[in-house]
Amino acid sequence: MNELNGSYELVANTPIGEQRMTLTVEVSGATFSGTATGGLGSADVTGTALDNTLSWQQAITVPMPMKLDCTATIDGDKVEGKFDTGAFGAFQVKGTRIS
Repeated sequence: MNELNGSYELVANTPIGEQRMTLTVEVSGATFSGTATGGLGSADVTGTALDNTLSWQQAITVPMPMKLDCTATIDGDKVEGKFDTGAFGAFQVKGTRIS
């Protein structure tokens, strides 16, 4: 089993307020798949897993359609990363492993 597998509670401070999501991850080799679920909806996600860093793109439709470029670095049970929205800038993300 890969040590990155699990579920993580993430929080991003954005112009529309604090956004919480649960990211569930299953790593296979250099890729991962999972789900991102939060107040703005739920989406299947896939991306790359390099050492302890996950990278993926995620489409959202609320508050407006846009694509996020996401990275999350996992250190034990702690997560830090960013969600880059492009024209609206990047937002720091922090979180913890919940399972």
